[in-house]
Amino acid sequence: MTETAQQSTAQAGRGVRLPRTARRAQLLAAAQDVFVANGYHAAAMDEIAERAGVSKPVLYQHFPGKLELYMALLETHVEELVGRVRDAMDSTTDNKQRVHNAVAAFFDFVDGEGQAFRMVFESDLRGEPAVREAVQRATSDSVDAITETITADAGLDQDRARLLAVGLVGMSQVTARMWLENDRNVSKEDAVALISNLAWRGIGGGFPLQHP
Repeated sequence: MTETAQQSTAQAGRGVRLPRTARRAQLLAAAQDVFVANGYHAAAMDEIAERAGVSKPVLYQHFPGKLELYMALLETHVEELVGRVRDAMDSTTDNKQRVHNAVAAFFDFVDGEGQAFRMVFESDLRGEPAVREAVQRATSDSVDAITETITADAGLDQDRARLLAVGLVGMSQVTARMWLENDRNVSKEDAVALISNLAWRGIGGGFPLQHP
């Protein structure tokens, strides 16, 4: 979040009575800034309340503790990622385009505002069972969405289709994060095309599609 946006968020919080859903969204936005910048352990509820421009009692009215706040935010980002992958599978019947869209889903996610991907892929709270389960679900649900399509369209059994899906998800996730770490030295469009073409040559060339 930019400094101007942070100031606007704080100003919106002071002396303004917002609907509960709007206040919750405001608190989550402030919390994301703090969690991404500091990690879970170094983040303080005082700082999150200050960033949101509210008192701590207001923050605790919505979230009883730091873990509950973190989990609410994490679940939102997990659902976002999985939703992107499902949309990639459902948006077309063209299998080459599906592969392209699946890769793009991960690049778009890591390139999103606020570096939300760090909470999913780089959480410093993996020892917490609820966090570990949510992070694992981000991958497993993405794999499930792709597995269903590969099973139907490539005529593979569930186990083989799932291995292919794991490969596509793993390749997409790792290359997207590396692309971001290298300061986007290749345009996102070119990076997605490069990785999706690599994946398609393996999936499209190695397995006859029943529904091309």
